[in-house]
Amino acid sequence: MKQVFFSILRKEWITTIRYPMNFISSLVSIYLIFFLIFIGYKTVGGGGPNFGQNLESIIVGFFLWTFAIAAYARLSWGLTSESTTGTLEQLYMSPVGFHWISVFIVISDFLISSLLEIPILFLMMLTTGKWLHIDVITLLILFIPTIGSVYGIGFISGGIALVYKRIQSFFQVLQFLFVILIMIPAHETTIAKFLPLSFGTYLIHESMTQAVPFYRMNPADLAILYTNFLFYFFLGLWIFTRFEYYARKKGVLGHY
Repeated sequence: MKQVFFSILRKEWITTIRYPMNFISSLVSIYLIFFLIFIGYKTVGGGGPNFGQNLESIIVGFFLWTFAIAAYARLSWGLTSESTTGTLEQLYMSPVGFHWISVFIVISDFLISSLLEIPILFLMMLTTGKWLHIDVITLLILFIPTIGSVYGIGFISGGIALVYKRIQSFFQVLQFLFVILIMIPAHETTIAKFLPLSFGTYLIHESMTQAVPFYRMNPADLAILYTNFLFYFFLGLWIFTRFEYYARKKGVLGHY
């Protein structure tokens, strides 16, 4: 099991850096999107009294949005890619089971995405001149369940990709959905506390802008955050297994 995990981690890392031009271009494009948002907002609302606070919210929100997109899309795009190259069935022949392989892919993606997104975060702070509070322990405690719930959505989209193959338009819809989830004021809307991404975004925002450590947060809030994570992650995994069963029953698992 351990050997399989490190093999997948190594594969994901090699795949990420194998094509340096594409890798660098993706990072540059993410930064340029933020830069355009920053310039536009500075032009329109730069003289407002809450400009600094709103700018901090934009940095946190954009950082989580780009991470969330990478989180839900990784498994779906990976399955589609494996189908087109004809290697998906080989993964199903693994003695550890494809479910564990999927979980290992998710964990590997989280680790690699963290290494890639953190430099972007510092570059955004350097560009805006707004330096957020970085408490590594608190951010890990909050970040893992926040993005973990998004991986649950990734499992659902991955299952859909197994059956319906081309679902790029569905990905685009989810991108806008994540924007809505991040923008919802979870501290003011009760139902938002139980939605994926929303409540975690609020707690991360409090940590990074108000320097609130995890031990000063309401234990009930942390309990809700982790309950959401477990619920959406395992719900997504269960739905993924249902789509997987259907794809195997219909004989379309390795088709594209």
